[in-house]
Amino acid sequence: QVQLVESGGGLVQPGGSLKLSCTASGFGFRDYLMSWYRQAPGKERELVAYIAQVTGTTNYAGSVKGRFTISRDDAKNTVYLQMNSLKPEDTAVYYCNALLIQEYWGQGTQVTVSS
Repeated sequence: QVQLVESGGGLVQPGGSLKLSCTASGFGFRDYLMSWYRQAPGKERELVAYIAQVTGTTNYAGSVKGRFTISRDDAKNTVYLQMNSLKPEDTAVYYCNALLIQEYWGQGTQVTVSS
């Protein structure tokens, strides 16, 4: 059974940090491109960052570049998203995504940035 389980979301003040984790099971994690997406209320889901399999090449949305860092630990079947200097506009549900031929999604974790 394929599972992607996100954790680490919560409420944080502007300027604060959070680290999201997504642990995978049921498929060959190390072979998959792993991504973080987010969806704010009333908006479409958008790509935040991805990290390639094998090479570890990363790419970021312009709105988070320099503040967020995506990483992966293939030994732990886990992908991370370190989020620093958080802004209210980062408030969203954050989803983990795995892509090769099949595509898998996690259930999402809420991140709220508010004072």
